[in-house]
Amino acid sequence: MRGGKEAAVNVEKLRTVDDWVAYYRHEFGLPVTERGGFVMLPITGRLCVIHLPTTRTEKVRAALEQHGMRGPMLARQIRWSFLAEPDSRPGAQVLEVLNRLDIGIPAIGSAVMLPTGLGRWTREGCYWVAAPSHGDTLPPLSVIITTALAVGAGGGD
Repeated sequence: MRGGKEAAVNVEKLRTVDDWVAYYRHEFGLPVTERGGFVMLPITGRLCVIHLPTTRTEKVRAALEQHGMRGPMLARQIRWSFLAEPDSRPGAQVLEVLNRLDIGIPAIGSAVMLPTGLGRWTREGCYWVAAPSHGDTLPPLSVIITTALAVGAGGGD
């Protein structure tokens, strides 16, 4: 985020979902929309999300950071989500393994709800662990998948 205090003042003034849509578009360059009273991030051919169980997420995040990769990450109670660049879609066999490990990749055309706040928990039940920044280079989906499969969850997988 830009300018620390300036961003905090702007966030405090955000009252409506439309305010948050404008904020996400302007500050972070995300193609969000309002749908049903929520801020929604559409999954497209240029931006995707991968959901992982919390037990695996910290290991994936640490491994990515060791390789100099960072990106926006959302937290929910049992799953965390990385925003990613969809450089390739996994094949059927890899998808089967991911499904067994409770790792999900929403399809193009679906959408992910974003928080209307930058605090720990919001009305949407999620928060930014690592908030997006304007001009972020998103980690490639294939790298997150490979890393998630390599690190394991410590539960015998």
